[in-house]
Amino acid sequence: MDRYSTTNIYGKRIKYYGTTKYPVVPYSSNDIYVVTQEDDRYDQLAQQHYGDASLWWIISCSNPGLEQNSYHIPIGIQIRIPQNTSQVVSEFRILNER
Repeated sequence: MDRYSTTNIYGKRIKYYGTTKYPVVPYSSNDIYVVTQEDDRYDQLAQQHYGDASLWWIISCSNPGLEQNSYHIPIGIQIRIPQNTSQVVSEFRILNER
């Protein structure tokens, strides 16, 4: 999923992207919790758990105590990996409709 496909774009000659809004990812009894290991990254975990590395932002948004502007995750911490991706993607698209 191209997470910028629904982001507003302004300008004719030079394009400016509007602010991308992210939904609050609700907790679920289906969520998976993992302890991070060396070299874990959001995109690799998304590929492993969702089959789609471009959904890395769902894992990132689900763990707001972590640095959000990096693929890299500290070693040895527990993170949440939500399993309700279709609902999260749907809410993301609604929030960012053009």
